[in-house]
Amino acid sequence: MKVAHPIARKLLARLESSAGAVVSVKDLTELGSRAAVDQALSRLVREGRILRVRRGLYAWPRTSALLKRPAVSSPDELAQAWAKKNGLRLVPSGAYAANLLGLTTQVPARITYYTNGRTKTLTLGPYSIRLLNRGPKTMDVTGRVSALVLQALRYVGKAGVTSEKIARLRSVLHKRDRADLTGALAHAPAWMKPVLQQLIAKGAR
Repeated sequence: MKVAHPIARKLLARLESSAGAVVSVKDLTELGSRAAVDQALSRLVREGRILRVRRGLYAWPRTSALLKRPAVSSPDELAQAWAKKNGLRLVPSGAYAANLLGLTTQVPARITYYTNGRTKTLTLGPYSIRLLNRGPKTMDVTGRVSALVLQALRYVGKAGVTSEKIARLRSVLHKRDRADLTGALAHAPAWMKPVLQQLIAKGAR
């Protein structure tokens, strides 16, 4: 199906190039006036060309190779896109942080994020996500990966930190992440600091 409207064509190209990532309407307004963009997006959703994840959030339809049907973006993709749209920060809580870092394969039944916004329950696509307001000790940790590491370690606890888990964390950390972890030492409990220092001391990637 050809798309005649120039703004609609541009929107389709932008969303297709996003490789299935969720895009906020705020990131699309450079393609035309807000009214024109909103109108084109609504038409494309009605035609089934794109997906509306939530008001103001859109994605290019992806197909599951296994199920042969449209695939839903991950909870984290949806949550982070929503946070960006609303000017907030989200940090996955312990169990989900551990899953995202590969320390556990178990996805928690209830996905929870800490936020600098209000405590609330958010529906994003098929997911119900709990947001809990937290203060500077949680939200002021610089860097997404470093914040994930602190939450994951809090979840596994001192007794649960094994050489295998340290090796896994080392494999995902880059030089920038180690710099962020250095700053995060001030936010970590005493038992966690030696673990973080092991991760920081690892050579750069």
